[in-house]
Amino acid sequence: MSQNYTGSNSPLITTEPYKEFPANRYVESVSDVSRQVDAENNNEIQPFLNDETPPTLSVADAIAQMLVNLGVSYAFGVAGGAMASLWGALSNSSIDVLNFRHEAGAAFAATEAYFANNRPTVVFTTAGPGITNALTGLFAARGEGAKVILLSACTSAPQRGRWAIQETSTYTLPSGGIFTPGALFNYAITIESAAQLPQIFRKLALAMAQPGGFVAHLSIPTAVQASLVENISLPKLDVTPFPMTASKQAIAKSVELLSSGPFAIWVGFGARDAAEEIIELAERTGAAVMCSPRGKGIFPEDHPQFVGVTGLGGHASVLTYMEQQPPLRTLVLGTRLGEPTSFWSSALVPKEGFVHVDIDPEVPGVAYPHVETFGVRSDIKAFVEELLQQLPDAPNSTTLPLPRPEHKAIDPAPEADYPVRPEVLMAAIQKIIVENTDAIVMAECGNSFTWSTHLLQFSEANRYRVSTGVGAMGHAVTGVLGAALASNSKAVAIVGDGAMLMNNEISTAVKYKIPAIWIVLNDARYNMCHQGMKVLGLKGADATLPPTNFAMIARGMGAEAIVVVKESDIEAALEQAIASNAPFLIDVVIDADRPAPSGARNKGLAAQGIKSSSAKNPAKQVSFPML
Repeated sequence: MSQNYTGSNSPLITTEPYKEFPANRYVESVSDVSRQVDAENNNEIQPFLNDETPPTLSVADAIAQMLVNLGVSYAFGVAGGAMASLWGALSNSSIDVLNFRHEAGAAFAATEAYFANNRPTVVFTTAGPGITNALTGLFAARGEGAKVILLSACTSAPQRGRWAIQETSTYTLPSGGIFTPGALFNYAITIESAAQLPQIFRKLALAMAQPGGFVAHLSIPTAVQASLVENISLPKLDVTPFPMTASKQAIAKSVELLSSGPFAIWVGFGARDAAEEIIELAERTGAAVMCSPRGKGIFPEDHPQFVGVTGLGGHASVLTYMEQQPPLRTLVLGTRLGEPTSFWSSALVPKEGFVHVDIDPEVPGVAYPHVETFGVRSDIKAFVEELLQQLPDAPNSTTLPLPRPEHKAIDPAPEADYPVRPEVLMAAIQKIIVENTDAIVMAECGNSFTWSTHLLQFSEANRYRVSTGVGAMGHAVTGVLGAALASNSKAVAIVGDGAMLMNNEISTAVKYKIPAIWIVLNDARYNMCHQGMKVLGLKGADATLPPTNFAMIARGMGAEAIVVVKESDIEAALEQAIASNAPFLIDVVIDADRPAPSGARNKGLAAQGIKSSSAKNPAKQVSFPML
């Protein structure tokens, strides 16, 4: 979850109308202060929905201005006739509008753009399939803790129920969960009148200033988009961010619990803005540190107190530490401890339980409901800062060297130098990209995830991105565009051939000259599925793919590309990709039979009841009626 904005107290809200909208009132919460100063110096502050608003201002124009003032700088989507007015308004604003090839890819890119620059992003879609295509990406945005606003078109009221083209209404889509708040959207509303805009702006402004993710859906009928805005005043908001800090009692109790014996620190993605404070805490107390897959790099992985990554693609050294030098308690910072992070393993539970800190009060105690957990609701950075002030100095809590993540030596290359072993590819990525550039590195779900998480090492926060909750294929393949664009630097996606075939935006990267790099692990398989079925003893399922030349496809779309079949050619290919200013794809033919480090996942599936098809006691055969 995001820890970028703080504030739990209700801001001052009045309904006093005003003559001029202070465009940057909210910018401090969602955009750079420098941009605010530049705007004021250049007299760019524009009135918004006030008495001076010209009567020709449409609802679509007003929404675009509202988004600008909320700090939005990028909008990703696929246009259509039903949202022509809105598309035009966005295109004529200061927002950079990027037209993608598929709405899911646009939503993944919007999610990663948010994490790259900490500013809310927009996804825009037309009616019908435009909305449904985007839902997977928006589901991921909610799970990852991004701030994303979906703008969609829907059928105008007079045409509903009359079989309009791509009709979008309660006649064709369920209203609950898509057009109303729920598990998918924190906030959702259909705009039927310009008079709703002040209240909508109020809700969005407050949400963008609060910690954590927020995914909203504004559905705007086609006719309403073009309707005019007249005589509307917004409420005057004074959104002052306050740190979401723990109470004095909660800090005191945390100090008491952590002072009673040696403790470990379990770092998650929600702690990414507290890296310096966590390092200081660890070094002062001698605590061992482990991290979730999304938390890689927050605590330097080359630090002697780092014992490894937990969960999917993680390290056995964590279990070694828990067995040989078990802590009395574990301080959990900004991770939900879900299946991808813990597999709910009892081996990771310390004797006296957890002190679990998160901005979401519902998180502590959920993953391990039977384990003693002291839950603290707080911004991670604020909590650790306070803890450092209150926690007494303690001698190093370890007497033995801490276990370190295992890194098996790579055997010499075979005489044929073909195909490429995944571990050799990861070593080259570590050397050329991780250690010699500041590029964001993303890993797709599947074996790409496990190889990257297990073998790559990061010493800085916000360099590595994976999706552990939704884990949708295509997230990194398309999200890499948003990461590169919003960070204004190179971004690299390590992906499988299955994901690359499912959903890629190479054409979009070429159109907008986005310096994305794809490294494709080409093994002609859904290989996590193939290897997992084999380990589980399940036979007969086919996870193979026809061999594909991805370099040829990429060049056909206008990108630069190269095929790598020999291990000796990997480093040169990576250097060529980094040196290029164009979108670049490296098609790596890998050894499909090298077992990926995903044993814990297979054990987890077995624990959930998946049995071999050749079990000694197969389930009783089911007879189906003849139809």
